[in-house]
Amino acid sequence: MIHVFTSAAINYLPKVRILFESIKKYHPEFIIHLALPDKKPDWFNAPNEGIDSIITIEDLDIPNKTSWIFKHSIVELSTAIKPFVLNYLLKREDCSAVLYFDPDIVLFSRLDDLIGELNTGSILITPHLTKPAPKENLDSIRDHEIYSSLRNGIYNLGFFGVKNDENGEAFGKWWSERLYHFCQDSPETGLFTDQKWIDFVPVYFNGVIILKNARFNVATWNLSTRNIQGFDINSITVDGKPLGFYHFTGWDNGSHLLQAQKYGGHTETVSILLNWYEQKIKKDSIAEKNTWGYGTFSNGKPIVNNQRLIYRSRSDLQAVFPNPFEATHSHCYYNWFNTRAIIEHRSLFK
Repeated sequence: MIHVFTSAAINYLPKVRILFESIKKYHPEFIIHLALPDKKPDWFNAPNEGIDSIITIEDLDIPNKTSWIFKHSIVELSTAIKPFVLNYLLKREDCSAVLYFDPDIVLFSRLDDLIGELNTGSILITPHLTKPAPKENLDSIRDHEIYSSLRNGIYNLGFFGVKNDENGEAFGKWWSERLYHFCQDSPETGLFTDQKWIDFVPVYFNGVIILKNARFNVATWNLSTRNIQGFDINSITVDGKPLGFYHFTGWDNGSHLLQAQKYGGHTETVSILLNWYEQKIKKDSIAEKNTWGYGTFSNGKPIVNNQRLIYRSRSDLQAVFPNPFEATHSHCYYNWFNTRAIIEHRSLFK
């Protein structure tokens, strides 16, 4: 059986629900899981969401969980747990393969051709781009070839597929080893969370299939090289084929709308897609009512980025403060940071 999961905190539930609704519509045979990089509220459970399970960080085989969680921002943690969830699902006897979709993706047709690729391959990945931008379109080259691909990675990790075989298991083990230490949004060191590591995958592993079918993982970064048409949300085509899944990345900060208008604004179909998604999101206001469970110390004070960065960079602090969230005792990381960090890490406070 095929197991499918996404990774998202509680504030992303409106998007998760739209994704899962689309999966159940087109592939009711899939077993669906939500990986939760957040604390699980009492009111939240799998049956009420119509899914098969909620996988918490406590379920995963991750050493020194509390210390490890603290080192990550919400985006970093949401991506860092992905290979651990993959490994968790591959251990199930009923699992033939695992598919992952970002929570801001929506399926618009069945994916039988994609699943069929697992008959001959073990690892499925989608590149940001499958065609070069026209040489005269310098904006597209800058935005998509340089920023999306050269900076953030050739492949987009909004989707991946892994067969439960020797190649798939080897990939999951390797990826979890890398992300345990190096799932960081750190452009200055060449890292972009979980994604750039996948540039190695076609070299390191056998059975890797690069999905170049234009109907998969359609997004703002490839709109300029794909012909998207249709006036009914249920019959949109891409290069003449049914739209498989669309990635509404950057929706909340407005970048999706900006880029979609820039590269797909000349087509009414893109406007139909965006308006449809906006209306779906508006029906669910839960994002406005929940904050990230790992965003504060035990005293309620918010954790800022420098507090995570310094802790992540120093093994001595990790050894002395194995639970850096704890802030009610005099001997705690919170007090150390407030008294010593500006002295020992002056450059971060300029």
